[in-house]
Amino acid sequence: MTTATRVFVARLAGIAVFDPNGDQVGRVRDVLARARTDGQPCRVIGIIAEIPAVRRIFIPMGRVTAMDADAVVLSTGTISLRRFEKRPGELLVLEELLDRRVDLPDGRYGTVVDIGMERERAGDWMLNRVAVREHTGRLTRRGHIQQLSWGDVPDLIGVPEEQGTASLLATMDNMRAADVANVLQDLDETRRFAVAAAFNDERLADVLQELPEHDQVEILTALDKERAADVLEEMDPDDAADLLHELPRSDQAELLGLMEPDEAHPVRQLLAYLPGTAGSLMTSEPIVLTPDATVAEALARIREPQLPPAVAAQVFVCRSPMQTPTGKYLGVAHFQSLLREPPAELVGGIVDNDIDPLSPDITMPEITRRMATYNLVAMPVVDDAGRLVGAVTVDDLLDHLLPRDWRDRGHD
Repeated sequence: MTTATRVFVARLAGIAVFDPNGDQVGRVRDVLARARTDGQPCRVIGIIAEIPAVRRIFIPMGRVTAMDADAVVLSTGTISLRRFEKRPGELLVLEELLDRRVDLPDGRYGTVVDIGMERERAGDWMLNRVAVREHTGRLTRRGHIQQLSWGDVPDLIGVPEEQGTASLLATMDNMRAADVANVLQDLDETRRFAVAAAFNDERLADVLQELPEHDQVEILTALDKERAADVLEEMDPDDAADLLHELPRSDQAELLGLMEPDEAHPVRQLLAYLPGTAGSLMTSEPIVLTPDATVAEALARIREPQLPPAVAAQVFVCRSPMQTPTGKYLGVAHFQSLLREPPAELVGGIVDNDIDPLSPDITMPEITRRMATYNLVAMPVVDDAGRLVGAVTVDDLLDHLLPRDWRDRGHD
């Protein structure tokens, strides 16, 4: 791997950080510099790396032996796993500089889309280039991008009069929702709300599901009610119900009233169950097939890419109707069983019904015991009439077994 002498910081976002043995340590989330207000280039003091789903850590630039747009490689030695906390006089390049509105030398203005850093002969990395998109004043035309020297943008450091979100959002395009949630928690409140509001409804719904409950509530209530209802429609019904549980009843009713009836119906059903029961934990949208469906049809359903792995691990076989609550529940066909059967075989002939399903009012300790006993990743939930009303998956269970603040970035 060759070491570049000039790197644009936004292109580093999300790339892997490796130790000398080739093992991945984490991913780059930002670059830390020593802030200056005299117009001179800022010295880069390190990178901020994300240990997956745990914390951000600081890695000094002296530990970086190679760096380009594909990877960062570290030298030998120990790495401090202490949670990164920014100190006075320090500057997070992506978080604080991207999307700032700045004045250009020709009297116009533009928006910062990237920051370039360059290695000097002495070995120090300095922030010395600023990529700025010119403002055109036309909605249909994107402005030309200029590369300016650091000194040409004297108002870059300091409290911005205006800071957008487009460039920061671009660094998150290929990030998992859980990683984006971690980034949002590290932003200040104003920036967090602005970035969250800039996501489309589907992306925001995915990210909200990965945030701590208090952050979910703060972001949702910062949206106008119509937009909040649209986002709730994009969430999984069980996650939407969990979020609505945190709101006052008057807000619950208003948001449910603004949702499309077909989207609100399963959420209302889940809200009716007592917290901590199978009914409140379950997803109301498992894969359901009738007994005359073929193995080929079942395999096609579990291959749908948007399905979580735990939901796609089996299909539940029921009499019509197929929407929950279904007709009579007959059993489950696990994907391993499906793989062993001819494609034309009917799923009704290979169902497993030896394990009693859960009732909606069964409590979490009993659910945990039964899923652990039978080594299952999901169990059906069946009402007194024998209808399938949902399924509890292992990820549903873990969300509620872990401490309430397990998603909180301030929690170790």
